[in-house]
Amino acid sequence: MAADAPTDFRCGSDPRTLRDALGCFATGVTVVTCLDAAGQPVGLTANSFTSVSLDPPLLLVCVAKTAASAAVLTAARHFAVNVLQTGQQPASIRFSTRAEDRFGATPWSTGETGAPVLMESLGVFECAVHAVHEGGDHHILVGEVVKASFDPHLDPLLYFRGRYRRLHFD
Repeated sequence: MAADAPTDFRCGSDPRTLRDALGCFATGVTVVTCLDAAGQPVGLTANSFTSVSLDPPLLLVCVAKTAASAAVLTAARHFAVNVLQTGQQPASIRFSTRAEDRFGATPWSTGETGAPVLMESLGVFECAVHAVHEGGDHHILVGEVVKASFDPHLDPLLYFRGRYRRLHFD
């Protein structure tokens, strides 16, 4: 029996096909956090995250315009990108839903910039907002890294083809 031929996406095709193609790129999982105008913590799960520049130290994260916390994140002066480790899959799921109290079941503290920092994360990037750009159905949040911390003993939580994955070392 012949293997299935690769699937193609063409502009105007079914957006699900494009989403499936993008899902072939394994990503880490992050939770982006900030404080709202009343000082309450806000956050959401995001896997569109990357380094932009080392000098100055810039990163970006993409936030869906339809996300409940999009307006708060795009208006914030500071935010944190919490890179999740394998034990934080429940937090990833919690922050990807519209749960009322995402922070109630997730241990966190206040970072140097005031943004919430999730405890036991693989890495945390505390940022001052450098720019916010429009990117189709997403906002592109560019942050200048004020502080970065990481635990070299933890493994990343990964997402590939619509499922959580783990690294497998030989």
